[in-house]
Amino acid sequence: MQLHICALAITVKMHVIASMPDSSPDHTRTPSAATTRLWIALMRTQRILLAAIEQDLKAADLPPLGWYDVLWELVRAEKGRLRPFEIEAHTLLAQHNLSRLLDRMEEADLVRREVFPQDGRGRWVLVTEAGRAMQQRIWTVYGASIERHLGEKLADADAHQLADQLARLIRG
Repeated sequence: MQLHICALAITVKMHVIASMPDSSPDHTRTPSAATTRLWIALMRTQRILLAAIEQDLKAADLPPLGWYDVLWELVRAEKGRLRPFEIEAHTLLAQHNLSRLLDRMEEADLVRREVFPQDGRGRWVLVTEAGRAMQQRIWTVYGASIERHLGEKLADADAHQLADQLARLIRG
């Protein structure tokens, strides 16, 4: 199963932040020591794992993880195409970052843009055959990197339990 650590970590971070109580003077609740320890562990783990995976991709002379996330979403999409705002929602990339990333990916012939017929200003982003091939090349290194930096350190039962616990945070 292809796991998107980056998206998971960002999603968990965003949902945890969104579910935190308002910091207005009316709310005096503070997190317990255990909750604070968990927060720090999540953030450090995210940073360490992402850096290790990015380093593995760089060592293999492959594009950064953000490229994989965009290609993965396009490969999964119906007809291999999405609107930029859909990519933004699925990958959690900021619009201005996504726009520049798509420019670079288009220059590398991994995606192409087409006019959205119902709105002449809108565009589809389509994955090319070269983009599909690159997504597979990246996954070969990315998957092995996930296994090395995460899978080898946790038994499957522990990984399932941790994933279930993190899913509780995502669901709110």
